[in-house]
Amino acid sequence: MLRAESGRGGLVELKVTRWKRYGHDRLYANLPDGTAVGWADVTTGDITVLVAEYRDDVIAVLTDHLREISAPISPQEPASRAEACPVLPPLLPADDLSANRPGEALRHLLDKSGPGLMERVVSRLLRRPSKWDSWRKGLAGEKRVGGELNRLERHGWRVLHSIPLGERVDVDHLLIGPGGVFSINTKHHHDKAVWVGDDAVKVNHGKPAPYVRKSLAEAKRVVRVLEQYCGFPVPVEPVLVFVGVTDLKVVATQLSVRVYQERQVAALAPLSGVLTAEQVEQVYSVARHRQAWSKA
Repeated sequence: MLRAESGRGGLVELKVTRWKRYGHDRLYANLPDGTAVGWADVTTGDITVLVAEYRDDVIAVLTDHLREISAPISPQEPASRAEACPVLPPLLPADDLSANRPGEALRHLLDKSGPGLMERVVSRLLRRPSKWDSWRKGLAGEKRVGGELNRLERHGWRVLHSIPLGERVDVDHLLIGPGGVFSINTKHHHDKAVWVGDDAVKVNHGKPAPYVRKSLAEAKRVVRVLEQYCGFPVPVEPVLVFVGVTDLKVVATQLSVRVYQERQVAALAPLSGVLTAEQVEQVYSVARHRQAWSKA
């Protein structure tokens, strides 16, 4: 990694990284948070500015680094452990999941496939439940839990929302910090009582729901993605958060999923001793990259 401070105005510090994949040899200029704002083709010397606001800084710092390159990197150089892992392309704004709001996937579904005015009127008059009601409840629940999780950032945690795992499947929230990684599944059951056992969850004494099993499977998928790109063990714990319930009873004796109401997620804040500060940032840089999850 090459590191340089933008020299024309001194206002922006840009990190310059060399990226060689799929026949390309490029230098990327990145903001401190990892967002790419421009790149240069090492072979041709052409510079592309991705964010106009940083145009002068991008051109200055990439021009300086292009001058310094006299020969390609030798293929005989020994690869480090980190270089042996798959390498994600530089993070572009379109792939940055840190911009996602809580419930982003549900917002998209409602915008794309939500009911029109006539459908809403008919459903309300007939008091007929619809999938849109479920989406709206889910969105409200994710917003409430997302707000609680965002409070943990002041304790050294990183938070991501609506991480895509596949077609219409996503991780509601991902919490990354000194206490490890937590994949969080939000369930909104307004004014209902919830019972949690080792293998099943019952809402108002209804049929067992597979929330526990699905949360465990989700956490395993997250582990596979993060460890593939990080090169070190990344423990991921599944969490079920119930929103708006009148009562939450956990009777499990071997439960491997944490269970909370939305205000109780603050209990995660003091956890530590699992990831170093450097590892937290490395995991976060992978987790926020949309392309890391493309084959999850």
